[in-house]
Amino acid sequence: MTPDHPIHDMAVAMYGIVKRFPGVVANDRITLEVEAGEIHALLGENGAGKTTLMNILYGIYGPDAGEIHVRGQQVTIGSSRDAIRLGIGMIHQHFRLVVTHTVAENVALGLPGGDFFFPERAVWRKLGQFSKKYGLTVDPEARIWQLSAGEQQRVEILKALYRGADILILDEPTSMLTPGEIKELLTTLRHMATEGHTVIFITHKLEEVMAISDQVTVLRQGKVVATLKTGQTDERELARLMVGREMLFRLDKKPAQHGQTILQVEGLHVLGDKGLPAVKDVSLNVAAGEIVGIAGVAGNGQRELAEALVGLRPVLAGRVLLGGQEVTHSPPRLRIEQGICYVPGERLTGLIPNMSVAENLILKNYRYAPFTKGPFLNRTAITRYADDLIAQYAVCTPSRETLVRVLSGGNIQRTLLARECSGAPVLLIAAHPTSGVDVGVTETIRQLLLDQRNRGIAILLISEDLEEVLTLSDRIAVMFNGQIMGILPAGEVDLEKIGLMMAGTYRSTVGEAV
Repeated sequence: MTPDHPIHDMAVAMYGIVKRFPGVVANDRITLEVEAGEIHALLGENGAGKTTLMNILYGIYGPDAGEIHVRGQQVTIGSSRDAIRLGIGMIHQHFRLVVTHTVAENVALGLPGGDFFFPERAVWRKLGQFSKKYGLTVDPEARIWQLSAGEQQRVEILKALYRGADILILDEPTSMLTPGEIKELLTTLRHMATEGHTVIFITHKLEEVMAISDQVTVLRQGKVVATLKTGQTDERELARLMVGREMLFRLDKKPAQHGQTILQVEGLHVLGDKGLPAVKDVSLNVAAGEIVGIAGVAGNGQRELAEALVGLRPVLAGRVLLGGQEVTHSPPRLRIEQGICYVPGERLTGLIPNMSVAENLILKNYRYAPFTKGPFLNRTAITRYADDLIAQYAVCTPSRETLVRVLSGGNIQRTLLARECSGAPVLLIAAHPTSGVDVGVTETIRQLLLDQRNRGIAILLISEDLEEVLTLSDRIAVMFNGQIMGILPAGEVDLEKIGLMMAGTYRSTVGEAV
């Protein structure tokens, strides 16, 4: 099982790793070698087995077969405590922080010894040293809920460094970050590698692999299909290896056939979580058969706007009309019945993780025929409906009864889109629909949105991915500090001008209405 060549130069070596779950082999005899001091990208589609493999290295799962070597020594990692003792740290895609506690308190949690009453005080000095050394600036007295996603990620990295980790695993580390935060993170990781840390970078983003990694291992359906030096490959080859086919990198976008105005937003004002204005005097229209994209850096009112439109956040002033009928203060259930569908940026907030795929697919319609039979659910109708949607939207799940929380990110997103697009939507509000999913799923989701548009559905697309907004939208609205800086026809977009609008230094009055 162990190779003939010496492995003492390897920070991590995993040989013949097998991990099975009911109905699926997540890791199928995987071999992975990571040299000390390198950044190694682990690339693959959602569900390819990347996170499972790293969960084994971090002690969350035990392998069913295979060997693990750390710094040349064969080891058994039975828990995360074992991994930490071996100098391995893992920063998960969804941060594991206590949001009501301070940065220092989060770092101190679980540390042995220290001051019983104020253990965080002993942390402050060392945090300052790490901050200066790696550029991980964060206020140790700030509470987690006050921090941006990028700052919270810095806290997770600082936690790992504080515990002595010199092998860092980052699981989809850029999925929740702004472009500026992504750039800062990549710079930090490169600096850490030059200081001798080993970084394993789980991702599906090809441009990040090319920008940061020294080597890349590609997984597909639980198996290694290639390990390459990054400088000797390109995005097209990596995409082909990842999905098993040539990627076209283009979509079938037909000219828009605008119908009547479906969504009218007039002078909308909405407060944010802290009670401060988050949406300020926003006006826009979306017609049937068009996609209006909202571009902007995270935190400029996009989330609050979407939540106000679907009834999850109260409107302070202004009006929201759907097909000419005012729904400004209507409850979410009434808006659903009137044809508003919503794909939230945090996909699990739109689903119930501990319910099955089938149950989540009927979540909006379980009260109605054919899913009810008197006071009882009609299991036959639910089974037929769920199986049809699973096949139609290519949801990879062991069974319709599988709990949503065990699916990969891409398949969670497919489940959500299947439910929202399968009825008779009039307006689809899609927030970050391809965030955190791989290139193959991204292509599928983008084409699905175009197909919905071609069916005459009005779509409001909210995305921090400017390339996505430019590719899909018929008109583009740019938000900054809760305001619309301008609405431009997609065919007349000036990238420099959009950049200035996103930064709040330019305002346009072109294309304010359909």
